[in-house]
Amino acid sequence: MTKKNKTLGEFIIENQRAFPYSTGELSKLINAIRLAAKVVNHEVNKAGLVDVLGSSGDINAQGEDQQKLDVLANEKFIQSLTNREIVCGIASEEEDNFVAINSYDNNNQNKYVVLFDPLDGSSNIDVNVSVGTIFSVYRRITPIGTPVTIEDFLQPGRDQVAAGYIVYGTSTMLVYTTGHGVNGFTLNPAIGTFYLSHPNMQYPEDGSIYSVNEGNYVHFPEGVKKYIKYCQMEEDDRPYTSRYIGSLVSDFHRNMIKGGIFLYPESSKAVNGKLRLLYECNPMAFLAEQAGGKASDGSQAILDIKPTELHQRVPFYCGSKNMVTKAESFIADYKTN
Repeated sequence: MTKKNKTLGEFIIENQRAFPYSTGELSKLINAIRLAAKVVNHEVNKAGLVDVLGSSGDINAQGEDQQKLDVLANEKFIQSLTNREIVCGIASEEEDNFVAINSYDNNNQNKYVVLFDPLDGSSNIDVNVSVGTIFSVYRRITPIGTPVTIEDFLQPGRDQVAAGYIVYGTSTMLVYTTGHGVNGFTLNPAIGTFYLSHPNMQYPEDGSIYSVNEGNYVHFPEGVKKYIKYCQMEEDDRPYTSRYIGSLVSDFHRNMIKGGIFLYPESSKAVNGKLRLLYECNPMAFLAEQAGGKASDGSQAILDIKPTELHQRVPFYCGSKNMVTKAESFIADYKTN
């Protein structure tokens, strides 16, 4: 059997020995995410046929209008992780607070907490553009046998034991890392199985794509404006190509394969940035570094930030290492001026 024919289930079993705490629990957790991904994929793919498009009429924890598929995806992931009794706590971008899970069978003996964005880019649902799910896994730091606390979720990104995303696009892919490289698996919808299609994914050190919402240009810091102008300048290997989908998962996925940088800076409209450290930036930063890329808030590595709140926002610059380093240099130059 070739590597490209290997299923996700086979890959998880083969690599279980690489986990620092190999009890099988983390393998079961990844399998639960795989199951929820297939359920959400089914719902996303029939979105034009049934009443799951549009707003749900509710507001999420960040004061944003929830889409119907946001709510459905959130329910399916929580349900899958809870029913298998493999995590002790869950935090979702769509929930005000974390959810403590106490299994009656093992009395808080589970070791992992999961944080996730159930449907990244949900504003694109109604126009049939790729969306995704982002997840992050930590080993709890409070004593096993006690209920989880907020401290179990407010860990630096460096402490992640696994992270990944599912992109629901022209094909559905699950991409994840457990700290030993990044691998991508494509769903065969005919039989409902994920197959290893992108082994050992790597960011090119340089790229030719920059991804940013240029509609917010006037609100960006001066250093970011100068970097964007640098990207557009006709010089050396530039101008770069501008590509912005508005789904972090999709922009990240494209840039990791082709080489590029994704920027979501702070601005006069969002002084701390807009993306969430725990649900979006940390897992994507872990993936980026594992794939030879770089992720920064403009001055320090995303993975080194100590979170202070569950829905904390940060500026986010992520992608090919040399491109992110160049962006940081522009930001640093204009911070001192």
